[in-house]
Amino acid sequence: MRNTFGQNLTLTLFGESHGPAVGAVLDGLSPGIPVSEEEIASRLARRRPDGAAGTARREADRFQIVSGVFSGRTTGTPLCILIPNEDVSSSDYESWRGLARPGHADYSAFCKYHGFEDYRGGGHFSGRLTAALVAAGGILIPALSARGIRIGSHILRCAGIQDRSFSDPGADFDALEEAPFPVLDPSAAERIRAAVEAAGAAGDSVGGVSETAVTGVPAGIGEPWFDTLEGVLAHALFSIPAVKSVSFGDASSMTDAKGSEWNDLFRAEEGSVVTETNHNGGINGGISNGMPLRFSCIVKPTPSVAIPQKTVDFRDGSEAVLQIRGRHDPSVLPRAIPVLNSVTALVLADFLIGRFGTDYLRFDSI
Repeated sequence: MRNTFGQNLTLTLFGESHGPAVGAVLDGLSPGIPVSEEEIASRLARRRPDGAAGTARREADRFQIVSGVFSGRTTGTPLCILIPNEDVSSSDYESWRGLARPGHADYSAFCKYHGFEDYRGGGHFSGRLTAALVAAGGILIPALSARGIRIGSHILRCAGIQDRSFSDPGADFDALEEAPFPVLDPSAAERIRAAVEAAGAAGDSVGGVSETAVTGVPAGIGEPWFDTLEGVLAHALFSIPAVKSVSFGDASSMTDAKGSEWNDLFRAEEGSVVTETNHNGGINGGISNGMPLRFSCIVKPTPSVAIPQKTVDFRDGSEAVLQIRGRHDPSVLPRAIPVLNSVTALVLADFLIGRFGTDYLRFDSI
């Protein structure tokens, strides 16, 4: 399904960057899940740009839930969230219509849709649609939390500046909930922010690496071979614009390790089976082993830069030089953090509903 993800719980994205609205439809939700519009608004606020480190496009994200919720709880029928686009500036894109912006989907979209696509702001390919993902996460993340499953993400590295990794996920999750910038080391926050702002002032951009951890996932979630937990998570994560690599556990150091070093040794602890290390990121054989899930994503630098770049006008094949103007993030990584949390929640909710039944996320106290 081209714009729909999931097997038991599905999410369909719709809209374009400069169209009337973007939105999402969640289908397969358990009935009775509490829905807090304040929670959704709070998560959307974390996705919005922050000062000079973000785009000048300022959307209020005044969302509307148009179906699937009654008296503050999900009904179990399709839930539709609509988010109007209120701060568009389509004229920015007229002067380079037909010019393939390096790093963007302009040319590939033209090849697929034969020129009928909405090119303004990237159209349906725009990161603007991640607002709908975050809004959906505002429903799914609290529902999972009520079942003891918590999700947290932070910037691990950006513009060559390193944050510390997760050490105590529970306490780290609490800290991230309160942090004004999504890092664990407050000193790294100022240095990363300054580096992002400096790149933007120079008309350039920077990328980086995120780290996500999930606690409370029961052992036995996932399928062998084609629907492994890593495979489905990677499928969803690669749908986030700018994500170019996904790795689980300590995969980045795996090539230089021996099996005796890499293996996570098992032991018994208070009646449970645990591992002494977590190099595999909480997954064996494509199935969760009860340890915290842990994965990293490499996010590319924002392709929209003000530096002149060579390109081609794909309408007539002529070569050109493009200097992009408009409103763009010097790094999308800070705003990608709430998107990562929401996409992770979608995948886990889909798996859990498939394993334990439609009412798994239901809140029974009516």
